[in-house]
Amino acid sequence: MSTVLLNNGKLVLPDRVIPNGEVIIENGMITLAGRLSHHYGRSADIIIDAQGGFILPGFIDTHSDAIEKELEPRPGAYFTTEVAFSELEKKLAGQGITTMYHSFSLAGAQYGVRADQVAAKCIRAIVGMARDYASIRNKIHLRFEVTNFEAVDIIQDLITEGAVDLLSFMDHTPGQGQYPTVEDYRRYLEKTYHLPLDEIGEILALKEQGRMKAGECVVRLSQEARAAGVPLASHDDDSADSISYYQQHGVTLSEFPINLPTAAAARRAGVDVSVGAPNIVRGGSTGKGMKAIDAITAGSANILCSDYYPPSMLHAVFLLADQTISISEAVAMATTAPAKALHLKDVGSLEEGKCGDVIIVRKRNNTPVVTNTIVGGIPVYGMNYRVTLPEDRAEQSAC
Repeated sequence: MSTVLLNNGKLVLPDRVIPNGEVIIENGMITLAGRLSHHYGRSADIIIDAQGGFILPGFIDTHSDAIEKELEPRPGAYFTTEVAFSELEKKLAGQGITTMYHSFSLAGAQYGVRADQVAAKCIRAIVGMARDYASIRNKIHLRFEVTNFEAVDIIQDLITEGAVDLLSFMDHTPGQGQYPTVEDYRRYLEKTYHLPLDEIGEILALKEQGRMKAGECVVRLSQEARAAGVPLASHDDDSADSISYYQQHGVTLSEFPINLPTAAAARRAGVDVSVGAPNIVRGGSTGKGMKAIDAITAGSANILCSDYYPPSMLHAVFLLADQTISISEAVAMATTAPAKALHLKDVGSLEEGKCGDVIIVRKRNNTPVVTNTIVGGIPVYGMNYRVTLPEDRAEQSAC
Protein backbone atom coordinates (compact mmCIF):
# COMPACT_ATOMS: atom_id res chain seq x y z
CA MET A 1 0.00 0.00 0.00
CA SER A 2 1.06 3.60 -0.58
CA THR A 3 2.42 5.87 2.12
CA VAL A 4 0.22 8.96 2.43
CA LEU A 5 1.28 12.27 3.95
CA LEU A 6 -1.33 14.92 4.78
CA ASN A 7 0.30 18.18 5.82
CA ASN A 8 -0.04 21.93 6.20
CA GLY A 9 -3.31 21.79 8.12
CA LYS A 10 -4.89 22.35 11.52
CA LEU A 11 -4.70 18.89 13.05
CA VAL A 12 -7.69 18.27 15.34
CA LEU A 13 -6.95 15.86 18.17
CA PRO A 14 -9.29 14.87 21.04
CA ASP A 15 -7.65 17.30 23.46
CA ARG A 16 -6.11 20.01 21.29
CA VAL A 17 -5.54 21.47 17.84
CA ILE A 18 -2.04 21.42 16.34
CA PRO A 19 -1.41 24.20 13.79
CA ASN A 20 0.81 23.23 10.88
CA GLY A 21 0.08 19.59 11.58
CA GLU A 22 0.53 16.48 9.52
CA VAL A 23 -0.53 12.85 9.44
CA ILE A 24 1.41 9.97 7.97
CA ILE A 25 -0.40 6.77 6.99
CA GLU A 26 1.61 3.66 6.21
CA ASN A 27 0.09 0.31 5.25
CA GLY A 28 -3.31 1.72 6.04
CA MET A 29 -2.43 2.74 9.61
CA ILE A 30 -1.54 6.09 11.14
CA THR A 31 2.12 6.09 12.10
CA LEU A 32 2.47 9.77 12.98
CA ALA A 33 0.17 12.66 13.87
CA GLY A 34 1.94 15.84 14.89
CA ARG A 35 3.59 19.04 13.74
CA LEU A 36 4.73 19.78 10.23
CA SER A 37 8.14 18.30 9.37
CA HIS A 38 8.23 16.00 12.37
CA HIS A 39 8.32 13.06 9.98
CA TYR A 40 12.10 13.44 9.79
CA GLY A 41 12.34 13.29 6.04
CA ARG A 42 10.30 10.16 5.49
CA SER A 43 9.21 9.89 1.88
CA ALA A 44 5.57 9.51 0.91
CA ASP A 45 4.04 8.12 -2.25
CA ILE A 46 1.08 10.51 -1.98
CA ILE A 47 1.28 14.01 -0.49
CA ILE A 48 -1.94 15.94 0.14
CA ASP A 49 -1.62 19.60 1.07
CA ALA A 50 -4.45 20.70 3.39
CA GLN A 51 -3.72 24.33 2.43
CA GLY A 52 -4.42 25.55 5.94
CA GLY A 53 -7.66 23.61 6.32
CA PHE A 54 -8.60 21.17 9.04
CA ILE A 55 -7.29 17.62 9.23
CA LEU A 56 -9.89 15.52 11.02
CA PRO A 57 -10.71 11.88 11.70
CA GLY A 58 -13.36 10.53 9.36
CA PHE A 59 -16.89 10.83 10.74
CA ILE A 60 -18.73 7.83 12.18
CA ASP A 61 -22.47 8.05 11.53
CA THR A 62 -24.37 5.73 13.85
CA HIS A 63 -27.81 6.35 12.39
CA SER A 64 -28.82 7.39 8.89
CA ASP A 65 -31.92 6.57 6.87
CA ALA A 66 -30.22 7.82 3.71
CA ILE A 67 -30.02 4.35 2.16
CA GLU A 68 -33.81 4.06 2.31
CA LYS A 69 -34.17 7.35 0.44
CA GLU A 70 -31.63 6.18 -2.13
CA LEU A 71 -33.53 2.93 -2.67
CA GLU A 72 -36.94 4.64 -2.85
CA PRO A 73 -36.51 8.39 -3.48
CA ARG A 74 -40.22 8.71 -4.19
CA PRO A 75 -43.03 6.49 -2.91
CA GLY A 76 -43.22 3.55 -5.30
CA ALA A 77 -40.12 4.58 -7.29
CA TYR A 78 -37.53 1.88 -6.59
CA PHE A 79 -33.90 1.51 -7.59
CA THR A 80 -31.78 -1.60 -7.21
CA THR A 81 -29.70 -2.06 -4.08
CA GLU A 82 -26.57 -2.11 -6.24
CA VAL A 83 -27.33 1.30 -7.75
CA ALA A 84 -28.43 2.83 -4.44
CA PHE A 85 -25.42 1.57 -2.51
CA SER A 86 -22.91 2.61 -5.17
CA GLU A 87 -24.29 6.13 -5.52
CA LEU A 88 -24.72 6.71 -1.80
CA GLU A 89 -21.16 5.67 -1.01
CA LYS A 90 -19.81 8.36 -3.31
CA LYS A 91 -21.92 10.99 -1.59
CA LEU A 92 -20.90 9.85 1.88
CA ALA A 93 -17.19 9.99 1.08
CA GLY A 94 -17.67 13.58 -0.09
CA GLN A 95 -19.45 14.42 3.15
CA GLY A 96 -16.60 13.18 5.32
CA ILE A 97 -18.39 10.05 6.55
CA THR A 98 -15.94 7.16 6.55
CA THR A 99 -17.98 4.74 8.68
CA MET A 100 -21.71 4.55 8.01
CA TYR A 101 -24.32 2.59 9.92
CA HIS A 102 -26.98 2.22 7.24
CA SER A 103 -30.31 2.23 9.07
CA PHE A 104 -33.04 -0.15 7.98
CA SER A 105 -36.40 -0.28 9.73
CA LEU A 106 -38.26 -3.53 10.16
CA ALA A 107 -41.52 -1.82 10.92
CA GLY A 108 -44.01 -4.26 9.44
CA ALA A 109 -44.86 -2.05 6.49
CA GLN A 110 -46.90 -3.67 3.74
CA TYR A 111 -44.85 -2.08 0.99
CA GLY A 112 -41.68 -0.08 0.36
CA VAL A 113 -38.23 -0.52 1.86
CA ARG A 114 -39.67 -0.83 5.38
CA ALA A 115 -41.44 -4.06 4.54
CA ASP A 116 -39.68 -6.76 6.54
CA GLN A 117 -38.57 -9.09 3.73
CA VAL A 118 -37.60 -6.20 1.46
CA ALA A 119 -35.43 -4.64 4.17
CA ALA A 120 -33.80 -7.99 5.00
CA LYS A 121 -32.99 -8.60 1.32
CA CYS A 122 -31.39 -5.15 1.01
CA ILE A 123 -29.36 -5.67 4.19
CA ARG A 124 -27.94 -8.95 2.91
CA ALA A 125 -27.10 -7.39 -0.44
CA ILE A 126 -25.26 -4.45 1.15
CA VAL A 127 -23.32 -6.70 3.50
CA GLY A 128 -22.16 -8.73 0.51
CA MET A 129 -21.21 -5.72 -1.59
CA ALA A 130 -19.42 -3.99 1.28
CA ARG A 131 -17.37 -7.11 1.88
CA ASP A 132 -16.22 -7.30 -1.73
CA TYR A 133 -15.96 -3.75 -3.03
CA ALA A 134 -16.44 -0.55 -1.06
CA SER A 135 -14.92 2.89 -0.63
CA ILE A 136 -15.97 3.54 2.98
CA ARG A 137 -16.71 1.32 5.99
CA ASN A 138 -20.30 0.14 5.76
CA LYS A 139 -22.24 -1.27 8.69
CA ILE A 140 -25.87 -2.13 9.34
CA HIS A 141 -28.07 -0.50 11.96
CA LEU A 142 -31.23 -2.55 12.19
CA ARG A 143 -34.16 -0.65 13.70
CA PHE A 144 -36.83 -2.91 15.18
CA GLU A 145 -40.35 -1.68 15.80
CA VAL A 146 -41.16 -3.49 19.05
CA THR A 147 -44.80 -4.06 18.05
CA ASN A 148 -43.73 -5.89 14.87
CA PHE A 149 -43.57 -9.34 16.46
CA GLU A 150 -43.68 -11.05 13.06
CA ALA A 151 -40.17 -9.76 12.29
CA VAL A 152 -38.42 -11.37 15.25
CA ASP A 153 -37.39 -14.53 13.40
CA ILE A 154 -36.06 -12.50 10.47
CA ILE A 155 -33.95 -10.38 12.81
CA GLN A 156 -32.62 -13.42 14.63
CA ASP A 157 -31.48 -14.88 11.31
CA LEU A 158 -29.73 -11.63 10.36
CA ILE A 159 -27.95 -11.48 13.72
CA THR A 160 -26.83 -15.10 13.35
CA GLU A 161 -25.49 -14.32 9.87
CA GLY A 162 -23.40 -11.46 11.29
CA ALA A 163 -25.33 -8.93 9.22
CA VAL A 164 -26.27 -6.61 12.12
CA ASP A 165 -23.80 -4.19 13.71
CA LEU A 166 -26.28 -2.21 15.83
CA LEU A 167 -29.82 -3.08 16.90
CA SER A 168 -32.21 -0.41 18.14
CA PHE A 169 -35.64 -0.71 19.70
CA MET A 170 -38.32 1.68 18.45
CA ASP A 171 -41.86 2.14 19.70
CA HIS A 172 -43.98 4.41 17.56
CA THR A 173 -47.22 3.35 19.19
CA PRO A 174 -49.37 6.46 19.65
CA GLY A 175 -49.59 7.75 23.20
CA GLN A 176 -45.90 8.06 24.04
CA GLY A 177 -42.49 8.86 22.58
CA GLN A 178 -42.49 10.76 19.32
CA TYR A 179 -46.28 10.59 18.92
CA PRO A 180 -47.94 11.59 22.20
CA THR A 181 -51.44 11.39 20.67
CA VAL A 182 -53.16 9.21 18.07
CA GLU A 183 -53.72 12.33 15.99
CA ASP A 184 -49.96 13.01 15.93
CA TYR A 185 -49.31 9.54 14.52
CA ARG A 186 -52.19 9.80 12.07
CA ARG A 187 -50.80 13.07 10.69
CA TYR A 188 -47.36 11.44 10.35
CA LEU A 189 -48.78 8.56 8.29
CA GLU A 190 -50.80 10.90 6.11
CA LYS A 191 -47.82 13.21 5.47
CA THR A 192 -45.22 10.49 4.92
CA TYR A 193 -47.10 7.71 3.16
CA HIS A 194 -50.24 9.48 1.86
CA LEU A 195 -52.39 6.62 3.17
CA PRO A 196 -56.19 6.58 3.11
CA LEU A 197 -58.03 6.67 6.42
CA ASP A 198 -59.04 2.99 6.36
CA GLU A 199 -55.40 1.85 5.99
CA ILE A 200 -54.31 4.15 8.81
CA GLY A 201 -56.96 2.56 10.99
CA GLU A 202 -55.62 -0.91 10.18
CA ILE A 203 -52.08 0.13 11.09
CA LEU A 204 -53.21 1.54 14.41
CA ALA A 205 -55.08 -1.67 15.20
CA LEU A 206 -52.02 -3.80 14.40
CA LYS A 207 -49.85 -1.64 16.63
CA GLU A 208 -52.22 -2.10 19.53
CA GLN A 209 -52.19 -5.85 18.93
CA GLY A 210 -48.39 -5.91 18.78
CA ARG A 211 -48.01 -3.84 21.94
CA MET A 212 -49.09 -6.85 24.00
CA LYS A 213 -46.13 -8.85 22.69
CA ALA A 214 -43.57 -6.04 22.68
CA GLY A 215 -41.92 -6.95 25.98
CA GLU A 216 -41.41 -10.54 24.90
CA CYS A 217 -39.85 -9.36 21.62
CA VAL A 218 -37.43 -7.02 23.42
CA VAL A 219 -36.30 -9.78 25.78
CA ARG A 220 -35.76 -12.30 23.00
CA LEU A 221 -33.88 -10.02 20.63
CA SER A 222 -31.78 -8.32 23.30
CA GLN A 223 -30.55 -11.72 24.44
CA GLU A 224 -29.69 -12.71 20.86
CA ALA A 225 -27.88 -9.45 20.19
CA ARG A 226 -25.87 -9.48 23.41
CA ALA A 227 -24.80 -13.08 22.82
CA ALA A 228 -23.54 -12.03 19.36
CA GLY A 229 -21.78 -8.91 20.66
CA VAL A 230 -24.15 -6.54 18.87
CA PRO A 231 -24.59 -3.17 20.66
CA LEU A 232 -28.13 -2.14 21.57
CA ALA A 233 -29.89 1.22 21.37
CA SER A 234 -33.28 2.63 22.29
CA HIS A 235 -35.13 5.22 20.25
CA ASP A 236 -37.22 8.28 21.17
CA ASP A 237 -37.10 7.67 24.92
CA ASP A 238 -39.48 10.04 26.71
CA SER A 239 -38.78 9.33 30.39
CA ALA A 240 -36.20 8.09 32.88
CA ASP A 241 -38.35 4.96 33.22
CA SER A 242 -37.87 4.24 29.51
CA ILE A 243 -34.10 4.64 29.90
CA SER A 244 -34.10 2.30 32.90
CA TYR A 245 -36.27 -0.31 31.17
CA TYR A 246 -34.07 -0.59 28.11
CA GLN A 247 -30.85 -0.37 30.10
CA GLN A 248 -31.97 -3.48 31.99
CA HIS A 249 -32.03 -5.26 28.64
CA GLY A 250 -28.49 -4.22 27.70
CA VAL A 251 -29.12 -0.94 25.89
CA THR A 252 -26.15 1.44 26.12
CA LEU A 253 -27.21 4.14 23.62
CA SER A 254 -30.31 6.34 23.67
CA GLU A 255 -31.15 7.89 20.29
CA PHE A 256 -33.09 11.14 20.08
CA PRO A 257 -34.56 11.36 23.59
CA ILE A 258 -37.70 13.46 23.40
CA ASN A 259 -36.90 15.89 26.21
CA LEU A 260 -33.99 17.24 28.20
CA PRO A 261 -34.80 15.48 31.52
CA THR A 262 -34.74 12.12 29.72
CA ALA A 263 -31.42 12.89 28.06
CA ALA A 264 -29.98 13.96 31.39
CA ALA A 265 -31.27 10.79 33.06
CA ALA A 266 -29.59 8.68 30.39
CA ARG A 267 -26.21 10.34 30.86
CA ARG A 268 -26.46 10.00 34.66
CA ALA A 269 -27.11 6.29 34.14
CA GLY A 270 -24.01 5.95 31.96
CA VAL A 271 -25.98 5.63 28.72
CA ASP A 272 -24.64 7.41 25.65
CA VAL A 273 -27.03 9.93 24.09
CA SER A 274 -27.21 10.58 20.36
CA VAL A 275 -28.86 13.64 18.83
CA GLY A 276 -29.53 14.50 15.21
CA ALA A 277 -27.17 16.76 13.32
CA PRO A 278 -30.09 18.14 11.24
CA ASN A 279 -31.62 19.34 14.50
CA ILE A 280 -28.45 21.40 15.08
CA VAL A 281 -28.29 22.79 11.55
CA ARG A 282 -32.01 23.62 11.30
CA GLY A 283 -32.28 24.93 14.84
CA GLY A 284 -34.77 22.38 16.11
CA SER A 285 -36.66 19.14 15.65
CA THR A 286 -39.03 18.44 12.77
CA GLY A 287 -41.46 17.12 15.36
CA LYS A 288 -42.07 17.83 19.03
CA GLY A 289 -38.65 16.79 20.27
CA MET A 290 -36.18 18.93 22.18
CA LYS A 291 -33.58 21.16 20.60
CA ALA A 292 -30.40 19.14 20.31
CA ILE A 293 -28.28 22.19 21.12
CA ASP A 294 -29.94 22.40 24.53
CA ALA A 295 -28.90 18.85 25.38
CA ILE A 296 -25.34 19.44 24.21
CA THR A 297 -25.04 22.70 26.16
CA ALA A 298 -26.32 20.92 29.27
CA GLY A 299 -23.81 18.09 28.85
CA SER A 300 -26.68 15.64 28.25
CA ALA A 301 -25.73 14.50 24.73
CA ASN A 302 -22.37 13.23 23.52
CA ILE A 303 -22.92 11.80 20.02
CA LEU A 304 -24.01 13.31 16.70
CA CYS A 305 -25.61 11.31 13.91
CA SER A 306 -27.08 12.42 10.60
CA ASP A 307 -30.54 10.85 11.13
CA TYR A 308 -31.98 11.50 7.65
CA TYR A 309 -29.52 13.97 6.06
CA PRO A 310 -25.83 12.90 5.94
CA PRO A 311 -24.42 16.33 4.91
CA SER A 312 -25.61 17.70 8.24
CA MET A 313 -22.81 15.94 10.14
CA LEU A 314 -20.13 18.24 8.75
CA HIS A 315 -22.17 21.41 9.16
CA ALA A 316 -23.33 20.56 12.67
CA VAL A 317 -19.74 19.96 13.81
CA PHE A 318 -18.60 23.38 12.61
CA LEU A 319 -21.71 25.17 13.86
CA LEU A 320 -21.10 23.72 17.31
CA ALA A 321 -17.44 24.73 17.13
CA ASP A 322 -18.38 28.28 16.14
CA GLN A 323 -21.11 28.76 18.74
CA THR A 324 -21.04 26.32 21.64
CA ILE A 325 -18.06 24.04 22.23
CA SER A 326 -14.47 23.72 21.06
CA ILE A 327 -13.61 22.23 17.67
CA SER A 328 -12.02 19.23 19.41
CA GLU A 329 -15.19 18.60 21.43
CA ALA A 330 -17.44 19.03 18.39
CA VAL A 331 -15.34 16.68 16.26
CA ALA A 332 -15.29 14.13 19.08
CA MET A 333 -19.10 13.95 18.97
CA ALA A 334 -18.86 12.62 15.40
CA THR A 335 -15.74 10.49 15.84
CA THR A 336 -14.28 9.36 19.17
CA ALA A 337 -17.60 9.27 21.07
CA PRO A 338 -19.47 7.03 18.59
CA ALA A 339 -16.38 4.85 18.20
CA LYS A 340 -16.25 4.30 21.96
CA ALA A 341 -20.01 3.77 22.26
CA LEU A 342 -20.07 1.11 19.54
CA HIS A 343 -16.76 -0.52 20.50
CA LEU A 344 -14.87 0.47 17.35
CA LYS A 345 -11.28 0.27 18.55
CA ASP A 346 -9.46 0.99 15.28
CA VAL A 347 -11.15 4.22 14.14
CA GLY A 348 -12.37 7.51 15.55
CA SER A 349 -9.21 9.54 16.20
CA LEU A 350 -5.92 10.59 14.66
CA GLU A 351 -3.60 8.51 16.81
CA GLU A 352 -0.73 6.25 15.97
CA GLY A 353 -1.92 2.70 15.48
CA LYS A 354 -5.42 3.69 14.35
CA CYS A 355 -6.73 3.08 10.85
CA GLY A 356 -5.96 5.86 8.41
CA ASP A 357 -9.47 7.28 8.08
CA VAL A 358 -8.84 11.00 7.60
CA ILE A 359 -10.65 13.93 6.02
CA ILE A 360 -9.55 17.43 5.07
CA VAL A 361 -12.08 20.23 5.52
CA ARG A 362 -11.69 23.76 4.23
CA LYS A 363 -13.97 26.77 4.50
CA ARG A 364 -15.61 28.09 1.35
CA ASN A 365 -17.24 31.45 2.10
CA ASN A 366 -17.62 30.33 5.73
CA THR A 367 -19.16 27.01 4.70
CA PRO A 368 -17.11 23.89 5.49
CA VAL A 369 -16.46 21.57 2.56
CA VAL A 370 -14.66 18.25 2.45
CA THR A 371 -11.85 18.36 -0.09
CA ASN A 372 -10.23 14.98 0.59
CA THR A 373 -11.25 11.69 2.18
CA ILE A 374 -8.88 8.83 2.95
CA VAL A 375 -10.13 5.48 4.22
CA GLY A 376 -7.63 2.94 5.46
CA GLY A 377 -4.84 4.88 3.78
CA ILE A 378 -6.59 4.90 0.39
CA PRO A 379 -7.70 8.25 -1.07
CA VAL A 380 -11.35 7.68 -2.00
CA TYR A 381 -12.47 11.26 -2.62
CA GLY A 382 -10.94 14.51 -3.80
CA MET A 383 -12.53 17.81 -4.79
CA ASN A 384 -11.01 20.86 -6.44
CA TYR A 385 -12.77 24.18 -6.92
CA ARG A 386 -12.18 26.51 -9.83
CA VAL A 387 -11.14 29.89 -8.46
CA THR A 388 -11.54 33.10 -10.44
CA LEU A 389 -9.66 36.18 -9.31
CA PRO A 390 -11.77 39.35 -9.01
CA GLU A 391 -9.84 41.19 -11.71
CA ASP A 392 -10.43 38.30 -14.13
CA ARG A 393 -14.18 37.92 -13.67
CA ALA A 394 -15.06 40.57 -16.21
CA GLU A 395 -13.16 38.72 -18.92
CA GLN A 396 -13.96 35.07 -18.12
CA SER A 397 -13.34 32.69 -20.94
CA ALA A 398 -15.95 30.22 -22.13
CA CYS A 399 -14.10 27.53 -20.14
